[in-house]
Amino acid sequence: MNELVLVGIAALLLLSVLVSKISDRFGIPALLLFLVLGMLVGSDGPGGVYFDDPALAQSIGIVALVLILFSGGLSTEWQQVRPIVKEGLLLATFGVFITAIIVGLFASLVLDLPPLVGLLLGAIVSSTDAAAVFAVLRSKGVSLKGKLKPLLELESGSNDPMAILLTIGLIQLITQPELSPLRLLGLFAQQMIIGAIAGYVMGRATLLLINQIKLGYEGLYPVLALAMVFLTFGVTDLLGGSGFLAVYLAGIVLAKQAFLHQKSLMRFYDGLAWIMQIAMFLTLGLLVFPSRLAPVMGIGLLIAGCLMFIARPVSGLISLLPSRMFNGREKVFISWVGLRGAAPIILATFPLLAQVEQAGVIFHIVFFVVLTSVLLQGTSLPLVAKWLKVDLPAAPKRIYPLEYVPMTGLKNDLKELPIPARSCVNGKTIVELGLPEEFLIVLVARDNEFILPGGSTVLLENDTLLVLSGAQSFDAVTAKVARLRAT
Repeated sequence: MNELVLVGIAALLLLSVLVSKISDRFGIPALLLFLVLGMLVGSDGPGGVYFDDPALAQSIGIVALVLILFSGGLSTEWQQVRPIVKEGLLLATFGVFITAIIVGLFASLVLDLPPLVGLLLGAIVSSTDAAAVFAVLRSKGVSLKGKLKPLLELESGSNDPMAILLTIGLIQLITQPELSPLRLLGLFAQQMIIGAIAGYVMGRATLLLINQIKLGYEGLYPVLALAMVFLTFGVTDLLGGSGFLAVYLAGIVLAKQAFLHQKSLMRFYDGLAWIMQIAMFLTLGLLVFPSRLAPVMGIGLLIAGCLMFIARPVSGLISLLPSRMFNGREKVFISWVGLRGAAPIILATFPLLAQVEQAGVIFHIVFFVVLTSVLLQGTSLPLVAKWLKVDLPAAPKRIYPLEYVPMTGLKNDLKELPIPARSCVNGKTIVELGLPEEFLIVLVARDNEFILPGGSTVLLENDTLLVLSGAQSFDAVTAKVARLRAT
């Protein structure tokens, strides 16, 4: 029996990896395919596997979200995010709140639900998933101009805590009518403040441990970091803070500084995040009964339409109203990119466990709204980006045949330096450049080849230099390379 379970798990993982190729080729978000695969394996599908355990699904979802958020924070480039922190936080808090209010009032009206139950539905679908956005754009070879990418990354990484707080707070108000609505404000402030402080402190502690503990085996560093991630979430939650916000911030704090085995740890957590996404989406797909989706399709389409065409545009435009960082076309694009992911489906299990009125209907409506959002908004993103002229060709990511492991006390880092067309260094040998002593060219990438450089190596336009350098020397050489050749 145990062997059959292992074979089944292996088959599901293998199928999930294979269907991701469909996502890459046709631009269909992978999460949608994982959910559909789970539904096919489930009791209403050919697989016939009966699964109706919201508590287990919620537990799997929470663990998965913790690891996905930490991985997202770890891969966040702080230098890109820092200029748009204000805009990102406004979208992640005020934008989520406005979305929840608009969708909640609309749901109360069309479903004839009590106002608090309608607001609960709005809160559940209020957070976004940027991972789906970038998966679609990457599959179509599209990137985004300016600060759009870091803004959407920051918003999606930091807006789940707000949606979770609203969902938990509204469930408490529904199940305990004697509580004051002002409790939500106090709960929000407490969770955000404690979560932010705990995230920063635990991120610094993780950085210190990784750089100072000197483990004898490289394979133990991911285990150490994993322990710190769960410790961060658990301690923050016990203190009354948002554990989800804490783990995301801990990842950002850790990523801001160089640490031992940085590249290998980032690859490990990227792979772990993918495993968690697959497990989470398959579980949620198993939990839903497709036969129960048909009765809510009409209502689901109305709520999805309200979310996509009213709530997200209004919340996005109002949140970004004071910002001069983005022009009108970029704000319109941000307003359309509100893809919903796994977080709303996980949050929809909370009313089921709390036995809220019409919780089963809410769960299947939320599931249908997520499917509609991913299918309609996700597949239209490249076209909308092109129409609004905010798209750029995606730069292929070059993989180098070496890896640099930063050490404590060493201020140099391995960086890429492209040689632009008409640069004043084109046609010159490396020895002619007069490079600083602490600036070392390790490799020259030219077309699809790598060249081991020497003093007589001639640099050509569109070469990419892989260099080992400190920040000051790198900036100085970058400025020299950027100067154009006289014509």
